[in-house]
Amino acid sequence: MNSAIGSEAADSKTVSSNNTSTQQTAAAPSLTDTLTRLGQVIDGRKGGDPEASYVARLFHKGDDAILKKVGEEATEVVMAAKDLRHRLATSSSADPKGLVGEVADLWFHCLIALSNFDLSPADVIAELTRREGLSGIEEKALRKVREREQNGH
Repeated sequence: MNSAIGSEAADSKTVSSNNTSTQQTAAAPSLTDTLTRLGQVIDGRKGGDPEASYVARLFHKGDDAILKKVGEEATEVVMAAKDLRHRLATSSSADPKGLVGEVADLWFHCLIALSNFDLSPADVIAELTRREGLSGIEEKALRKVREREQNGH
């Protein structure tokens, strides 16, 4: 798991606490709120000091470095899932923390990629919302129809 996520996530909690009222609630933040806050922290790292921030360093290196990191993290998710599958098959108990951590790393680096292309978590959430309730087969067929229409066929 990437230790930079912890420091960037800690920064997002600082941003969050600075932007909320003094009244705290017991309810956990929503996934959307968490992704939005983390996206804002990541956006704030653009043009930052590459010596002081892992995210600023990735932005400084450019989109090839960011995209390479997304690919590496995706591979680590696959490896962690296979490892968990193996442990589940050979043991009555297996800890999924490794897989969860790798997925967190992947999501984090995907947020950096989105920010690099001036997109936000809200763009992905809107697309997921649009797809909600559609079967995968139906959604794929609709995409093909749209592609044909865009290409003038």
